[in-house]
Amino acid sequence: MSSDRRSSGGNPTDFRILMRGYGYLRGHWKTVTGGYLLVLLVSILANVSPQLIRGIVDRGISANDTQFLTWAVLGFLGLWVAQGVLGFFQGRWIEKASQGVAYDLRNQLYSKLSSLSFSYHDRTEAGQLLARAMHDVERMRFLAGRATMRMLEGVILLIVTSIFIVAMNPRLALLAMVSMPILLVQAYYYSKKMRPLWREIREQISSMTSWVEQNLRGARVVKGFAQEDAELARFEEENKTWLELARQSVLIRALNDPAVVLLVNISTIFIIWYGGRLVIQGALTLGELIAFNAYIGQLAGPIRTLGRMVPFLTEAAASGERIFEILDAESDVKESPDAIDLPDVQGHVAFENVSFAYLGRKKVLRDIDIEVAPGQILALLGTTGSGKSTIINLLPRFYDATEGRITIDGYDVRDLTLESLRGQIGIVLQETTLFAASVRENIAFGRPGASLEEVVEAAKAAQAHDFIMEMPDGYESHVGERGSTLSGGQKQRVAIARALLKDPRILILDDAMASVDTETERLIQRALERLMQGRTSFVIAQRLSTVRMANQIVVLDRGEIVARGTHAELLHTSGLYADIYERQLRPREVEALTALQSATLGKDGVQEVDVHNNGQGDRPGEDDVGDEQAIAQDTEATSVTTTGAPAAGNR
Repeated sequence: MSSDRRSSGGNPTDFRILMRGYGYLRGHWKTVTGGYLLVLLVSILANVSPQLIRGIVDRGISANDTQFLTWAVLGFLGLWVAQGVLGFFQGRWIEKASQGVAYDLRNQLYSKLSSLSFSYHDRTEAGQLLARAMHDVERMRFLAGRATMRMLEGVILLIVTSIFIVAMNPRLALLAMVSMPILLVQAYYYSKKMRPLWREIREQISSMTSWVEQNLRGARVVKGFAQEDAELARFEEENKTWLELARQSVLIRALNDPAVVLLVNISTIFIIWYGGRLVIQGALTLGELIAFNAYIGQLAGPIRTLGRMVPFLTEAAASGERIFEILDAESDVKESPDAIDLPDVQGHVAFENVSFAYLGRKKVLRDIDIEVAPGQILALLGTTGSGKSTIINLLPRFYDATEGRITIDGYDVRDLTLESLRGQIGIVLQETTLFAASVRENIAFGRPGASLEEVVEAAKAAQAHDFIMEMPDGYESHVGERGSTLSGGQKQRVAIARALLKDPRILILDDAMASVDTETERLIQRALERLMQGRTSFVIAQRLSTVRMANQIVVLDRGEIVARGTHAELLHTSGLYADIYERQLRPREVEALTALQSATLGKDGVQEVDVHNNGQGDRPGEDDVGDEQAIAQDTEATSVTTTGAPAAGNR
């Protein structure tokens, strides 16, 4: 919303926001209609009470008619019972409708947030969204329920009571309504002051919610760096800002409420004075004056209610504005109206002259051309910020390319439905995200209907089955929020099992083994070698073994492709690749081989031999020996590359 809208109070913008909120009652019109009819009936019954009082005084007490007095009192009793019963159903039905409004709003918010592109979440804090989904929706629920019921009840009571008092004595009625214009003007200025203030308060609460959410997520980091006191001090500053805003709100409200009561009471005083003179003069009976005063009391009630509801309408309008900002947000990734479902694909992927810029800023990818045949493995390498993660985020349309196009089997991804596109892509992201559910539910997240046997098969392929079976409840064990009960390597293997169970034609592995130990990595690596067969795979490579598996390696630097080829080719032709190899890939591979060799040696440095298998079981396998030989060959190749003069474009 624009700033001018936020700063205005009591204007048509507020009215449109509130009317849009009331629009959610249409889906519950039967319940709402019944509740509002009961509001009308209860308000009419409330106006019968003063007439009974008038009769009791004039026809019962003054006339010494005990029989009439008895029947009038019984009538009072029946009236109050009827009002109580009707009030119960009135409140129940209205509240039921308001809960339905909250239900619909939260569903819409969740659906909208799920459909918005990553760029929206990049610029919006999670705490802000949580506050809107909970606190602001609750404000709108109260508006649609009790608040509106009280306002409607007040308006009806005001109108019906006004009719009764005008019929009884027009001059007294006119005197009673003298304060009405003053109250309306006062309510207008009150709303004008409160509207921007309540917007600030809601924003500050959202900011505090976001702060708490971030600190709870990063509790280990806060404690690890001994920053508890510093974070507490920062939170106290945020809380202090909220406190100052809240105090301003309380001060304005504290001035408003007594002013409303004072204006109403002044009218009452004048009515008693003038009405008393009329009784003395015989122009008005005592019963009529008492009844009239009772009506004035009823008239004061709705005025006070409406006075209290004005600030709440201001709060509700601010909350509604924040909710509708989300619901009206445009996603940067939009599904075409004539989008088609992606049929079963072979897995031919092409990036054609693709460029991309986050939020319209400087380009982070420039003129990317990549073609991957079905079943091939593409490894992406480059320094931090070179664009590796961006490339894999463009394929499932987490973001849309700024220029160029991406195709799968010749289909432009922008011409496909998002569900069918992402349904054929399996993803293991750099930051493993697990949900607060069972291990089985997390693995079957992409295929909720998968059988336990299928889940177990995927877990075995990802080398996760053994540690899962060691958990208290096996596959039904809960992993805690974000998988807090699992180690980094265990979470990584569950995530890999989740992707494998989906059985996609295209795999995206973003630092898929960055969180696992050396031995676990080797087990997963061998499983992936088998499971990636026949699937087109995009891998952000961090390990030499992954690079060697790749049919094609693309080297990125500052968003551009600076080299491509196989591992052996790039060692001889790309200085940047050789540098990455020497600084990143080779040390990790040497470390892995050293760890494996150490594990196969006894305490005295002698290799342990299992006499039952002629010493073959615990010694390094042929693959490990091959890795040693490959490292030696790579070392020779890199020494040639780094001492030579590679082409400027490859450097």
